[in-house]
Amino acid sequence: MRIVCAIEISAPCDLVWEFVSEPGRVLHFMAGMTRWEVEGSKDRGLGARYRMLMRVRSAEVGGLVEVVEWDHARDIAWTSVTGVDQRGRWRLRDRGREGSPRTRVEFRYSYGVAGAGLLGWAAERVAASTVRGNLRRSLQQLKRQVEHEQLRRAAAERRKRTAAA
Repeated sequence: MRIVCAIEISAPCDLVWEFVSEPGRVLHFMAGMTRWEVEGSKDRGLGARYRMLMRVRSAEVGGLVEVVEWDHARDIAWTSVTGVDQRGRWRLRDRGREGSPRTRVEFRYSYGVAGAGLLGWAAERVAASTVRGNLRRSLQQLKRQVEHEQLRRAAAERRKRTAAA
């Protein structure tokens, strides 16, 4: 099953990147995610591994994933090492103009129940609406948090300029 969701955020790519690339922030905006823990000594970048679980109806599914692509402020992709067969990707693209930063954020997620035949196919279909809903809510929560941070930083900068004047 493959699910793709996208949203536009009123903030520069670098700020969005701070959120999606920081393992400690994932649980703050990823709906349905119950675990996203660093596994090993590397917490970010190519080769970093995470133990992840997502609630899908009454079950928590996931496993160990490894980052296989890392292009700063553009792309993060991972694939499963153990557990549910899965692949995920964050894609960030600049859509703003001067003075109006905007980032198109796309989240791609594919998963499968390997070797389960017809029952696996049915399980994938049943889970799809829950997973799709989780991903859509995740993007909305990411947008809300990043745009709030953008406003907070702008206000802090204004206060700093006012205090210096």
